Amino acid sequence: MSNERFPADLIVSVQDFVDSGWKSALEQASREGYSAMWQAFSAAARSAMEEGRNEHGKVLWLLAHACSMRLLPSSQNDPFEPSPVFRNRRSVIPDDLFEADIQFFAEIVDAVDDIWLKARLADLAWLKRKPRGVAFALTAIDAYRSIPLDTETWIRGGQECWERAISLARMLKAGAGDRLKQMEVSIVASFNAATRQDGFLGYWLADLLKTNGLGELHRTDIAQKLESLAREFDSEGDLNRAREYFSASSDWYRTIPDEAKAAEMMASVAEGWVKGAIAQVSSDNPSHGVAASFFENAIQTYRTIPRAERNAHRVDERIAELRAHLNESGEKALGEMQLISTPGVDITQFVENARKSVSGKSTTEALLAFANLHCGVKVDEMRERALKQMQQFVSYLLFSSTVMSCDGRVIAKHPAMRFGAEPSEDDEIAIRAEMIHDYGILVSIVVHGDIWPALEVLLLEHRLREADFIGLANQSPIIPKGRAGLFGKALFAGFDRDFVTALHLLIPQIEHLVRVHLKQAGAKTTNLDKDGIENENGMSTLMDLPEAEQVFGKDLAFELKALFCDPFGPNLRNELAHGLLDEEACHSPAAIYAWWLGLQLVFKTWWNMAHKNSTEGEVDADG
Repeated sequence: MSNERFPADLIVSVQDFVDSGWKSALEQASREGYSAMWQAFSAAARSAMEEGRNEHGKVLWLLAHACSMRLLPSSQNDPFEPSPVFRNRRSVIPDDLFEADIQFFAEIVDAVDDIWLKARLADLAWLKRKPRGVAFALTAIDAYRSIPLDTETWIRGGQECWERAISLARMLKAGAGDRLKQMEVSIVASFNAATRQDGFLGYWLADLLKTNGLGELHRTDIAQKLESLAREFDSEGDLNRAREYFSASSDWYRTIPDEAKAAEMMASVAEGWVKGAIAQVSSDNPSHGVAASFFENAIQTYRTIPRAERNAHRVDERIAELRAHLNESGEKALGEMQLISTPGVDITQFVENARKSVSGKSTTEALLAFANLHCGVKVDEMRERALKQMQQFVSYLLFSSTVMSCDGRVIAKHPAMRFGAEPSEDDEIAIRAEMIHDYGILVSIVVHGDIWPALEVLLLEHRLREADFIGLANQSPIIPKGRAGLFGKALFAGFDRDFVTALHLLIPQIEHLVRVHLKQAGAKTTNLDKDGIENENGMSTLMDLPEAEQVFGKDLAFELKALFCDPFGPNLRNELAHGLLDEEACHSPAAIYAWWLGLQLVFKTWWNMAHKNSTEGEVDADG
C-alpha cells in the first residue's frame, strides 16, 4: 500500500501498540461503530505524528485503516469494501495492507479488549493471513456476537457485525462448534424482549433470523409477535412501522404455512398505504403526488394476495375503488408541480452559425449541412459527466426520484445512489436517469440553437416537395423495403413544420426500421404467448437486445432508446402508441429532434452510399 502517512519500512511492535494511547483515542469517539472509531484513530494518529511519536502514529494509522473499511457480510471472499468513493479516491481495502500489517494485527488481537476492534482485527487476520488460522475466525465470531442487540447499536454497525458472525460460523461449519445455535438463541431472546419503544428492532431481528434460516422452531410465535407490534404501531398512527411489521408478519405466517393469516397481513399493509394517502390529502399542506404514489402501492400490495384468499378481503372491489382514487390524485398532482428555473444558456452564436451553415448553398449541400448540425452524443462521455455531477450532490445518495406522465401516472422510478466501489444494479438505473436528463437538456439546446434556425433558412431558400423526400428515402439503404413512401411523407411533413403528422408517421416507421435491421443481424424480435401465438416485440424490448448496440452502435442506440422508449425520457413511441401525445407535445424539442434524427439517418446513409459509388467510379475511370 502506497502510504505517505508513515515510513513504509517503519517496524511497530506489540509494545508500541500498548503505549500508543489507543484506548484514550477510542474514548474520544463521538459514538460507537467503526466510522466513529476510524475518525478517532485518524485524529490521534495525526497528533502522534506531529509530536514525533512515529511508531505510535503508525500503530494508530493502521487501526484507523482497519476501521475505515465497510463490512459486507454477504460476501465470504471479499467482505470488506472502501467507504464511498468520490472523484477516484477511496479509503483502504484489505489488499492495500502489507503482510507485515496483517501480522501486526494478529499479534495484538489478544491484547485488545474492545469488542469492536477485536472483531475487526481478528477478521482481517483470518481473511488475509496465510496459512489461515481458524482461531482468528473464532475470535472474530465471539467478538462480533458480543456486540449488543439494541436499536442504537444495530444502526451503528451492529447489524453487519452479527451477519458477519453468522456467515463465519456457517463457513466453519462444525469447526464453529455450537456458536450458530447460541447466536440463534440470543437473537430470539432479544426479539422476544423487543417492544414498541424499540422501533424497528423487532422487525430487524426477525429479518436477521429469516434471512439466515434461523428461528424455524419459533415461526408461529415470531409471526404473532410481529402482528401484535404492527397493530400497536397502527393504532398510534405510526403507519410506516405498521406496514413493515405487517409485511414481515405475513412472510413468517407464510413459512408456517398459514396462507389465510399471511393474506390478512398483506391486506393490512395495503390499507396502511391507503391511510397514508388519505392523511396526505387531508393535511394542512396536502400532497396529491405523494397520495397517488401511496394509492399505487396499495393496489400493487393487494395484487400480491393469492386468488384463493381474495374474496375474504374484497380484493377486486378494493382495487377498483383505489384506482378511482389514484386517477383523481394523479390529476391533482400535476397542479402541484412548480417550475424550477435555472440560468439561461446564451445560444446566440449557435443560432448564427446554424443559419450560416445552410445559407447560400445548393439543395443537396444545404441538406448535408443540416444533417451535420449536430454530431450526436458520446455515451461514455455522458456517463462520466453524469457520475461526476451525481457525486457532487448528496441528494443523489439520499433520495430516490419518481417520473410522472402528463396525465399524472407514475411511469418510472429510480432509487438513491449507493456510490460503492462498483455501481450496483440500482445505481445503474439512477445513472441512466441522470444521463437521459442531461440528454434532454442537450436536445433542447440543439433544437433551439441549431435545428430550428437552420430549418427557417432552408424553407426560405429551397422549395422541396413530398416527392423529393420520398425519392431520397427510396435511395437510402437504411430504409426497409416498401417503406420509402411513409418515411418520405413523414420527413416532408416535418420539413413543412407539421410535426403532428410527421411524428405519427415517423415513429412507427422508426420502430419497423429497428426491427428489420435487428432481424437481419440474427436477433430474435418476437415472443410466444401461452397459446403458442408469435407476437412482435415492441421497441422498448427491441432496444434492450444485445444486438441493438452491435447494429446501431452504442451512441445511436442510446439516442433511439432515450428518445422513443425510455420512461425517463420523452418516451415518444410509447406515448404516441397509447394516444397520450397531445398536439403541444408533438411540437416539443424532443419531437422536433426526433424528426431531424430521422432525416439525418435517411440523408447520411444515402449520401455515404452515393459518395462511395462516386469515388469508386472515379477510380475505375483512372484505371
